[in-house]
Amino acid sequence: MTDHCTAVSPVRIAVIQFDPQVGVEHGERNLQHSLALARQAIAAGANLIVLPELCNTGYTFSSRAEAYAHAETLGAGDSVCAWADLAREHGVYLAAGFVERDGLKLYDSAVLFGPDGLLGHYRKAHLWNQEKLWFTPGDLGFPVFETPIGRIGLLICWDIWFPEVPRLMAAQGADIICSLNNWVWTPPPLFDAAGRCMASYLTITAAHVNNLYIAAANRIGSERDGRFLGCSLIAGTNGWPIGEVAGAEEQCILYADVDLTAARSAPIWNSLNDLQRDRRTDLYDAALGYRLHAPMPR
Repeated sequence: MTDHCTAVSPVRIAVIQFDPQVGVEHGERNLQHSLALARQAIAAGANLIVLPELCNTGYTFSSRAEAYAHAETLGAGDSVCAWADLAREHGVYLAAGFVERDGLKLYDSAVLFGPDGLLGHYRKAHLWNQEKLWFTPGDLGFPVFETPIGRIGLLICWDIWFPEVPRLMAAQGADIICSLNNWVWTPPPLFDAAGRCMASYLTITAAHVNNLYIAAANRIGSERDGRFLGCSLIAGTNGWPIGEVAGAEEQCILYADVDLTAARSAPIWNSLNDLQRDRRTDLYDAALGYRLHAPMPR
C-alpha cells in the first residue's frame, strides 16, 4: 500500500495475462476464461481488474470479414453484457477489450464497467500493422473517466508508443491508466538481460514522467503466424513496477495494493520540482493539442 496514514481510495489492482485464441469457435471459451480469471482475482480481493486487448476474440484475423464475424455492439454484445454483469454482481471495476461493430465500421475497443454499469468506452487511436485493414481508427479522443475510486483512462497496445496519449490523460487528472495489450513478437532483440521488453519500459517511462499508475495487461501464446510477449506489469507513480513483471509464457494475475488518489500528490524528488507545474506548455507546439485539455487540479 502506498505510504499514507489513511488511504483515501484504496484499490487492489489485478492485471490478467492469458491466452485467448482467434476463431468464432473459440469465442465462448475465451469469454468464460476471462470471467473465470476475473472471479479468481475478485476472490483474492481485487476491485480493479484489467484484461487484455481483444481478450474475447483473439487477435490474428485473416480478413475483415473474419474480424466482422467476431464483432459485437457496445450495448448488446454477449461479452460486454457478461463483463457488465460481473462488475455489477461483485461490485468491482473491470476493463476489457473487444471488437466493436458500429454500423459497418469496426473498432478495436475497450470498455470500463463498474457496479452501476458502463463508465467508459475507448476506441484504439493508433492501429498496428494489419489492424489498419480491419479497423477504423478511434474517434473518441483520449478521455478520462470519473469513477468512485478515482479517475481512470484507457489505452490500447500501440498507443503507449505515442507519449501524447498518457500525457493528455495526465493533463486531465488521470490517477491510473488501464493499458490493454496484444504486444507481439517483433524482430530481435525482444528482451534485455532482465527479461523485460520495450513495451514494459515504455509503460514504466509513461508512468514515471506523468506521475500516475499504469496497469498493463498483455496476452501470451501463439496464434496463426503471431506470437505474444507477455511482460504484463503494474507501474507505480514513480514508474517502477509494483511487484514483478510477468514472464513471456505463463498465464498469471499480478496484484498491487495502492491508494489511487496518491497520484495527485505523489512526490517527485524535491520540494521545488513538479512534473505538471514544470511543463512549458506555453512553448510547446499548439498543434499537439495541449490547450484542448484543461488541466485538472492535483
